[in-house]
Amino acid sequence: MPYPVNYGGVFDLFYKLSALQNEGVKIHLHCFEYGRGEQPELNQYCESVHYYKRRTGMQSFSFSLPYIVSSRKDEGLLTRLLQDDYPIFMEGIHCTYLLNDPRFARRRCFVRLHNVEHIYYDHLYSSSSGMLKKFYYQRESGLLKTHEAAIANKATFWSVTESDAVTYRNMGCKNIDFLPLFLPDWQVASKEGKGTFCLYHGDLSVAENEKAANWLLDHVFKDLEFSFVIAGKNPPASLENKAESRSHTCIVANPGNEEMQDMIAKAHIHIIPSFNATGIKLKLINALFNGRHCLVNNSTVDGTGLASACVVANDAEEFRQKIKELYDEPFTQEDFQLRANLLNNMFNNETNAKQMVEWIWGE
Repeated sequence: MPYPVNYGGVFDLFYKLSALQNEGVKIHLHCFEYGRGEQPELNQYCESVHYYKRRTGMQSFSFSLPYIVSSRKDEGLLTRLLQDDYPIFMEGIHCTYLLNDPRFARRRCFVRLHNVEHIYYDHLYSSSSGMLKKFYYQRESGLLKTHEAAIANKATFWSVTESDAVTYRNMGCKNIDFLPLFLPDWQVASKEGKGTFCLYHGDLSVAENEKAANWLLDHVFKDLEFSFVIAGKNPPASLENKAESRSHTCIVANPGNEEMQDMIAKAHIHIIPSFNATGIKLKLINALFNGRHCLVNNSTVDGTGLASACVVANDAEEFRQKIKELYDEPFTQEDFQLRANLLNNMFNNETNAKQMVEWIWGE
């Protein structure tokens, strides 16, 4: 469900609709609804919108298919797709059940990779603490690895990073290209000069983000006396308690969008480590468009083409040293121009939609 656009995973989905519509593409949207309700907003971008219930729980258990795939099997959807011969565009591995259905063997099928799912789930397994969650993530990672390999040559794939494309080519995929994210009509708005604090932000209910925040508190900011703000959705009590026990750290739980964007604009250093080297982090792109210095590790930027706009460190000592160096370094007009040139060229919805049309119809 690509609307409302209230978390990072749906930005690319939603802003792709209007970009393709502007290129004359008539979209028949099929989406799974599980709690967000039908969205009339989508009607203005699509010729038709169809909703399906995702089958959750044990009714979607499978010994051979990943849960994220088997829970989106819907015969009504498949029957409707068989009524025409239009190209089929699938958002994420989640929606690729039909690639194993022989009825679609001759259809033109395209898949947008959000990341390499089996690697992503393996990182979720590593980052989680509960035994039940760890079992689920480990099992899902194994099933995803088998499924991704099985469908690697049953469609044309478009990745969000070059490194994800390389991973798929190494799995035997012969038809994959890099396609940048579709974004709102953002313009680089980074302010020159100096901000007043360091910032880590993200959905803190996600195990990987919680792990990153804890790592920063335990290994990077433990002995640093720079102001450090952690902001995001649903932080666990253990993280809140740890942050509040540090004299130079505060945590902002569940900020609204306006408050979050205000913090991004006022921060001096955006600290964005990642323990997952697949996909692309929207929080990085947001910080590059709207914030000042971005301090990252290789896993955050590998294959994204964005490393030149960031400062890279790869262990706690390097992070501490770079923070000390950047804290007194103003963000300059030269920094701003480098970002504008890079981001405006890469994240151009019109150009990227034209590329999609050419790839699908050869026009």
